[in-house]
Amino acid sequence: MLDGMSFFALASKRLDWLAARQKVISENIANANTPQYRAREVAGFETVMAGARSGGVATTDPRHITSTGGSQGGPRVMDDPAAWERSFDGNTVVLEQQTVKAAEVSESYRLATQLYRKGHELLTMSATGLR
Repeated sequence: MLDGMSFFALASKRLDWLAARQKVISENIANANTPQYRAREVAGFETVMAGARSGGVATTDPRHITSTGGSQGGPRVMDDPAAWERSFDGNTVVLEQQTVKAAEVSESYRLATQLYRKGHELLTMSATGLR
């Protein structure tokens, strides 16, 4: 069983992973019309929990839109192996697929923040009960 601090550390890691995934999805959408751009995806949360090292977002063309700064210690970002299709210009971003992924991240983020809030409430109740 996780103690209180381990729970919050795990919840924070999950929220950080979801933020990194949302960032990659937004970069994919921004590059939807960039020739030869390959859709990217963040390694699964289980990889983060296993302590995998990150490589950051790689830019394969200087015209690709990416965020500033590297993501030291963040989740590993790679080409999306589940990209639905490739267009004539070599781009593998499908906006419908990215929309589905963004909705999944939004729902997961909502759930994670609710769990974090409930954990805080339980910790507060137990601390006030000790007085």
